[in-house]
This record gives sequence, structure tokens and C-alpha cells, in this order.
Amino acid sequence: MKSSLPPAAAAADALGARLARNRPSRRDTLWVFAAASAPMAVLQGCATSPVTGQRILVGMSPEQERAVDRQQAPHQFSADMGSVQDDGLQRYVDDVAKGLQAQVQRQDMAYDYRVLNANYVNAYTFPGGAMGVTRGIMTELKDESELAALLGHELGHVNARHAAQRQGQQMVAQVAVVGLAVAVGLNSDSPLAPLAGIGAQIGASALLSKYSRDHEREADALGQDYLVRAGYPGQGMTRLHEMLLSGNERQPSMLETMFSSHPMSLERRDIARQRAETIYASSAGLSPRRERFMDSTAALRRIKPTIDACKNGETALSRKQLPQAQGQFETALRLTPDDYPANLRMAQTLHAQGRTAEARRYVDNARRAYPQEAQAIKLSATLKLSLKDPAGAFNDLQLFDRALPGDPGILFFKGVALEGMGNQRGAAEHYAGFLRVNNQGQAAQYSQARLKSWGYLK
Repeated sequence: MKSSLPPAAAAADALGARLARNRPSRRDTLWVFAAASAPMAVLQGCATSPVTGQRILVGMSPEQERAVDRQQAPHQFSADMGSVQDDGLQRYVDDVAKGLQAQVQRQDMAYDYRVLNANYVNAYTFPGGAMGVTRGIMTELKDESELAALLGHELGHVNARHAAQRQGQQMVAQVAVVGLAVAVGLNSDSPLAPLAGIGAQIGASALLSKYSRDHEREADALGQDYLVRAGYPGQGMTRLHEMLLSGNERQPSMLETMFSSHPMSLERRDIARQRAETIYASSAGLSPRRERFMDSTAALRRIKPTIDACKNGETALSRKQLPQAQGQFETALRLTPDDYPANLRMAQTLHAQGRTAEARRYVDNARRAYPQEAQAIKLSATLKLSLKDPAGAFNDLQLFDRALPGDPGILFFKGVALEGMGNQRGAAEHYAGFLRVNNQGQAAQYSQARLKSWGYLK
């Protein structure tokens, strides 16, 4: 029996739009404990801090910290539109990070460093050392010592085991980055449903508690120590804080949104300055390595107007100001026609306006610009479902699954596509598989209803 596609397609369309664009609410909210099918990490109890040697309460073992990175980092990096396509820049950041990494306490963690296509100003790390730095923050930094301070701070969180401590202090509800949009439910009747999960200009779908101010101070102190021992002036950390605070003066909502879970303050800036002028006073004459930084980031800085236009467009999207968002992405594309993030965001904006056929042009451009990155493939599948091309959508979903396996929402999308193709048995298998992973939200309700109507459930 071939069922009608529109209700399923509408649900998948709204859900796909959410999953295609959801990005984490702040860098320290990006660690999650497993995909939707994995059990919650068990409370580990007391451990010895690698930094202080004192006893600390932790909620993850070192192997669980690494497992979080393996399971979640690829999905988060893809949600932030993948690594920038500049091998020289990636090698440069990796080189700076390796100099800092040589100073840390936990030498056995699987550190990994990525410059990501995300336009918002941010950096984050997972518990096991998988780290993302956005192109948005890279174009705001002024020299290598500021970059080293940024990376050092993130390394501080990993080495002090702050994520594990936070989990030990407050076990949070199981939330997978890839499945959050399913759990929060859908409103597919709204013309703005594709924007329902985008959040304010930063991205992404995680629901975790904040680092404490004490943890932030400790990460600052550790990062500044790594910074100096790696051969940079201690003032690099001070200047990093000044840059972030000045960004808040120019755009007051920016830090409120980005750093709500990573509180910035004049106090932290002043502590960094005091340490630079006292404990690390002898480092004042060290070079901030501005020239090397400028040379290594030249290609990225050339497209800063494009990045800024994308950032403005994402802000407009978060406010559901679709014409303004479209205008910003048009500006970005005039400046850099083959920019992957700009093409992807333009496709999402047009889709949100119901201009799905037009959106396909931009998602196709995005796929040509960055064929191995998964988000454009997922959006392409969503558009094809909207255009009643379930076979084309299924092919894209297969490609997505190969590029980024482990996204439970893809089971639902594949079920919708197979249902539209008249393959009831295949659709039922995928709906049942999805329900084993997630049984909450409208997608789960739709899957259950279909399985009951077909006689697979009572």
C-alpha cells in the first residue's frame, strides 16, 4: 500500500531544516555524552586532578571523554559547516597548537584541531581534546599570541577535566547533538518552521550546563601558563579578553548570546593582565609573532567582508528577518561566489520563504564547492522531499550516511523517502529503527502512527 507523502514530507522538511542548521549554543555546551542510542555515562566518583593533584568529583572516565569526542565531534564540526578548505591555514593552527600541547599535563589525550567554516565568533573543545576554532574568530584575532591564548584556554579545560567535573556535579539529561531537534518537537504548519531551531547567530544543538566561573578562571590561568611556556608573551591572554570584550561593546547581544555559558568579564581580563605584569613579567619582551600570523591567515582575512555578511545574515535569520538575511547572503555571494557557507545559508533562507526550487540552485553550488561536507547533502535531501522527489532524497540520504554516519534523524528521513517511493516494508524498518533510538516528538509520533496503520504495532 502506498501512503500519501505530504504529511511525512512536511514533517521531514521541518525536521531536516532544523537538523541542517542547528549549531551549538556555545563552545562549552558542545560536549555531549553519546548519540541517541548510547547509554548515559555513569558517575565515576573521585579522581585525581591532572593539574592540581587534588581529589575531584568526575562523571566520566578518560576513555568516556575520548568516546564523547569520537561520537560527537564529527557531527558538531559538520554542523559548523566543516573545516575551512585551506590546508596551509589548518597546518599553521595545528603547529601553534602542538607547541602549546607540549606544555600540558595530559599528554595521552587525542588532541585534534580544526578551523571551521562557522561565521560566529567562537572556539570550543570536547572533553577528550577535539577542538574547533571558527573562521569568525580567526578574522578577529590580531597576532599569534592571541591565537595561542585562545587554544591554551581550551586546552586548560581539557587538562583540568572540567567537562568530567561538571558531569560529576550535575548529571544532565541525555541529549545528542544530532537528535535534539527531534526531541524538542516540530511545528510543520508554520511557514517559518525551517527556522525553528536556528538560535541566535551562533549555532547549535546542545543542552548542557555552564562551566563555573572558577573553571573559567582556572582555564584562563592554565592557558596563560601554557602560552608563556611555549614562548609567547603573557599579554596575549589579556589582548584576547580585550578583543572579546570590545566585540561586546560593538554588538552587545553577541557576548550575551555566545558566552552565556562561558561568562566573560572585566575581572577575567584584569586577572590576566595582572598575571602578565607580575608572574609572567619576564615574558613581556617575547614576540607576539604577528607577521607569521598575518602571513598564515592572509587568505582567510581577504574574505572577512564575506564572513561578516554571513554573520549578519545569520543574525537576521535568528530573528526571522528573512528578506534582510537574504540581502546579507547576496552580499556575501557577490564578494565570494563559491563560498560554501554563504551558498548553504542562502539555500536555507530561500527554503524558509517557500522558494524551494530557487534554493536548489544554491545548495547545488554549495555541494560543488565542498562535495565531501555533509550539511549541503542533508539540505539537498530536504529540498527534494519538499519537491516530491523521494527517490532523489533517498539517494542524498545514503550519501549523507556515508559521509557522516551515526545521525539517528537520517533513519526517519529515509523512512519518509521510502514511504514516498511506495516501499512500505523499507519505510517501516526505518521508522522502527528510528523509534529504537528516539521515541519523543512529532517525528516519533508520525513513525508510531504509520507502523500502527500498517499493522506493525498494536
